[in-house]
Amino acid sequence: MPHDAEREAPIASEESPLLGDAVESNTADDVPVAQELPTAKLVAVLLSVWIGVFLSSLDTTVISTLLAPISSEFNSFASLSWITTAYLIAQAALQPLFGKLTDIYGRRGGLLACNTLFAVGTLLCGFARDEYGMIAGRILAGAGGGGMTAISSIVATDLVPLRRRGVVQGGGNLAYGTGAALGGLYGGIVNDTIGWRWAFILQIPIIVVSSIFVFLYVNIPIKKIEGPRHKRVDYLGALNLVMFLMLFLLALNTGGTLVPWTHPLVLIALSLSVVFLAGFIYTEKFIAKEPVIPLKSLQDRTVLASCLTMLFMVMSVYCVYFFIPIYSMLRGASATAAGVNLMPFSVGISIGSLGAGLIMNRTGRYYRLGLASMFVFNLGTGLFCTFTLHTPRWPQMLYLLFFGMGYGATLTVGLLSLIAAVKHSEQATTTSSSYLFRATGGTIGAAVGSAVFQTSLRTHLLKQLGDGEEAGEVIRRVLQDFGEVAKLVQPWKGEVTDAYMSALRMVFTVGFALGTLGLLTIAAMRENKLHKTLDRR
Repeated sequence: MPHDAEREAPIASEESPLLGDAVESNTADDVPVAQELPTAKLVAVLLSVWIGVFLSSLDTTVISTLLAPISSEFNSFASLSWITTAYLIAQAALQPLFGKLTDIYGRRGGLLACNTLFAVGTLLCGFARDEYGMIAGRILAGAGGGGMTAISSIVATDLVPLRRRGVVQGGGNLAYGTGAALGGLYGGIVNDTIGWRWAFILQIPIIVVSSIFVFLYVNIPIKKIEGPRHKRVDYLGALNLVMFLMLFLLALNTGGTLVPWTHPLVLIALSLSVVFLAGFIYTEKFIAKEPVIPLKSLQDRTVLASCLTMLFMVMSVYCVYFFIPIYSMLRGASATAAGVNLMPFSVGISIGSLGAGLIMNRTGRYYRLGLASMFVFNLGTGLFCTFTLHTPRWPQMLYLLFFGMGYGATLTVGLLSLIAAVKHSEQATTTSSSYLFRATGGTIGAAVGSAVFQTSLRTHLLKQLGDGEEAGEVIRRVLQDFGEVAKLVQPWKGEVTDAYMSALRMVFTVGFALGTLGLLTIAAMRENKLHKTLDRR
């Protein structure tokens, strides 16, 4: 398959045309454009990168069912949250860099480097001797996993015309959603049968297969520039961006959870992040010849509107999503049943993403579709605010389906509107910018949701139970451990349950407000043409 009889050109250089074919035309900015591939070859390329997307997503959620056995082996419960946080921070901080780096060194080289990082990090986790080795492995795996996810989207944009790009995005979202849905289940089964370490080790053969496929099939032309490639890298801008994101996300992930918001770690990290952000903006605007993120693209109304929509919508998702299982368990569901109750959300993402892609492929338009997608998303989020302790199950499933459909459709519309608004030469870096806003939105949303829930819960507990000595002990117990709610006797249990429900409703209300901001920003987009050809002619 990688070598057709009539196409025997070597695949060793990404500066050569794609799979040996001549580059038939260039865009107006003189960047080589890959020729459209036959369906079989296109599927092979996309599957090779989607394997990485699946593993990256799986590795994000697999840790949820492995934290307890890992803490038992290392006798270090206090460092558990860092195992999760390290992966997310590394993933978010490095994703924005991959677009520009793959413009310079090629998509295949970038994917192979990310696959290697992911494999090394995952192996470190599997053979870690202590929590520090585990955290180091999660950092490397997060960096590689974030790169695989971002570059896969860029590769799809390179090979598929914008008119059909949304359909392909549905496939990528399906791979991501499947990995996220199976991660916890996979980790639990492997831990219960052969031990938690194998949950990491068994991923290695799959990433090796993915790397082989990437080497054979991903061969996309890049622009030839005279001189050493390393001189094109914006090192100062990259350093400032990574430091800003790492410090900012570190503060958000630790403040209010691991340490108080007034802790010196949080305050210093936030202050330094502002310094590095200012340094990044100055570098990109006045110093860098090839910026990591072209700030001038954010001056385009559609690009800015799309990025802000991603920011607010993902903030809303992460603010709300993790509290849906708490709502289910508050009503008496087991942890497993609460996880199963989330399935309509995953199904909705696939339906919404693929459906939006098919509509854009047929109509060539996205503006009204984007408004409708955000409306459906907000419909689901707003209906969460109507939840009570006696809401039947079928409305819960329906609201989650709306929530997922709107989310998946808006992700697809937002990405395509953003790419359609920029030149071909900027589509990789602009795609990475969207992942920057998404990753940052997720971290902010999770922090906001947690802060709102904890503050509201404490307020309602004091209101419901009063400030007596026995009430104070009950409040302390239920704030530290959700499992204590089920152990309470009446009337304490009823009052605590009502307080929890009030706090959850406040979180859902904040999520709805964030989604409303996303609806306002998506309305500011302009309609750009979705071309039927890769050269956009």
